[in-house]
Amino acid sequence: MTGEKEVAESRPIGAAPVGAAASGGMVAPVGAAAPGAGAAAGARQYLLVCGGEGCQSWKSEELFLALHQQAETLGVKNEVQIIRTGCFGFCEKGPIVKVMPSETFYCGVKPEDAKEIIAGRIAAKKDVERLVYKKEERLAATTRVPEGAFYNKQFRIVLRNCGVIDPENIDEYIARDGYAALGKALFTMSPLEVVAELRASGLRGRGGAGFPTGLKWELTRVAPSDQKYVICNADEGDPGAYMDRATIEGDPHSVVEAMAICGYTVGATKGYVYIRAEYPLAIERLKIAIRQAEEYGLLGKNILGSGVDFELEIRLGAGAFVCGEETALMRSLEGNRGMPVPKPPYPATSGLWKKPTVINNVETFANVPMVILKGSKWFASIGTEKSTGTKVFALTGKIRNSGLVEVPMGTTLREIIFDIGGGIRGGRKFKGVQTGGPSGGIITAKDLDAPISYESLTALGSMMGSGGMIVMDEDDCVVDVSKFYMDFCVDESCGKCAPCRIGTNQMYTILDRITKGNGEEGDLGKLEKIGQAMTKASLCMLGGSAANPTLSTIRHFRDEYMEHIHDHKCRSGSCKALVRFTILADKCIGCGLCARRCPVPCISGEKKGVHVIDQAKCVKCGECFVSCKFGAVVKA
Repeated sequence: MTGEKEVAESRPIGAAPVGAAASGGMVAPVGAAAPGAGAAAGARQYLLVCGGEGCQSWKSEELFLALHQQAETLGVKNEVQIIRTGCFGFCEKGPIVKVMPSETFYCGVKPEDAKEIIAGRIAAKKDVERLVYKKEERLAATTRVPEGAFYNKQFRIVLRNCGVIDPENIDEYIARDGYAALGKALFTMSPLEVVAELRASGLRGRGGAGFPTGLKWELTRVAPSDQKYVICNADEGDPGAYMDRATIEGDPHSVVEAMAICGYTVGATKGYVYIRAEYPLAIERLKIAIRQAEEYGLLGKNILGSGVDFELEIRLGAGAFVCGEETALMRSLEGNRGMPVPKPPYPATSGLWKKPTVINNVETFANVPMVILKGSKWFASIGTEKSTGTKVFALTGKIRNSGLVEVPMGTTLREIIFDIGGGIRGGRKFKGVQTGGPSGGIITAKDLDAPISYESLTALGSMMGSGGMIVMDEDDCVVDVSKFYMDFCVDESCGKCAPCRIGTNQMYTILDRITKGNGEEGDLGKLEKIGQAMTKASLCMLGGSAANPTLSTIRHFRDEYMEHIHDHKCRSGSCKALVRFTILADKCIGCGLCARRCPVPCISGEKKGVHVIDQAKCVKCGECFVSCKFGAVVKA
């Protein structure tokens, strides 16, 4: 099923801020928190600069300041407003600058490009052609994002404001219907009606388990208690996953608003955002959002005069993967070591400090305001019958277009990887895609047309997880990948239960032995037996799902494991102990480049004579293979 594509016209609570001029469903950003902010209240052009953490690592902050400086120098500061936004999603092409209202999309912009952009686009009203992302791929009027290959199959609900507004300006959030859902819930809906709307929408938890959100809220609502709590799980720890972090960086108020709605619905007066300390930008923007919401009367005592109280605090986690599990998270929040506890009782009835507690992750909460505003029928019309709405994925690995992707449930893996992601980098052959991070499994080419849903991914031996999606090509070794994930789980296991503590170590030891050429005939049987025991007996899903990558790769690539064990061969060359570099005498011209690049060194030979690699000294770094221009060095 596909849903409506139109985005609601902006209808702010109260008056829109000065300079907020609607344009085809989009409100022009105002009030950049930057040097000279406010000077361009009557600006006719806007520059939206990606301020996500990824682009900041590519000097987008320097670019932002350089644009301000050039606008001042060239005397056009009153004609343009320069806004720092959140992540646009197209991380492969960052830093990104979007020009409004011309809807020009600049990619790979550097600080030294600032003068050309201001002088050309702002002063002369001409595009800087070399920076434009495929001129034919303009902005789609429905989604307000580029219509090019990366975006044209996406539908943004969670990421609706990312790359569109200044995340540090509450007025811009309000101008795009921000806090309208909170007002609607407080003044036109009872708590029971809010729960009914969520249940009818089919919204399920986006943290991995897929538990119905409305049911979770209802269980907490009816639980008797003098105190209840709401927790946002922002402790995103999967390798390669950054969906929740980017959402908070680009649209923190969506989470704040949703948590306030949840507090009203379940009768909680206190909320916590549990976020790892490794996310400084997300934390800072969340602090600003909470402070602004309090100043506007949208948090705290007597919200909007409704008589409803809800306070929100940030609590920092130390970056333990196990604290993504809800009971371990609560123990950490209470000041104890983050370790899971058996269930039942479940948090809905006995959670934080043994009080009824709702725990949802960032993406789940970010959906809630749109469900309340646009209704359950609208949300349920998007996606599939049992998996409604959209899902955000962090698309990474051997892919041409890496970045954040939000698609309707039911979109196929092929569409995400080859249409949106642009296929495999360097023209290499697709091997598999790992979904669900360390808890998921690998999906191969034969299942690329499977629709994305909770049920379909589970049936394929993987899982939705929080949304990590790592693409692998023919140069990736599945044994080495399995070993990597198991090593991660060994490090992150809290050690409380024996199946996880001992099982992950045993599986890692066997995998490590196989990658070093010391595998034994019965190793695969041992891995399967231990993995099945861990799945059944572990206390939490860290141990319960840690074996998934190994079990799925054994199922799909058993022959590759057997090559490692029987032939002591790694076909991709990833397992260094099984790789052997040699120089072909009939192709070596004796240029000596391989010897100069060798760090050991282990290559010898006369100038213009055939060179030889001393295998006893070779560290298998591959520099000789990469540097040879004549194909004389071969890897076997």
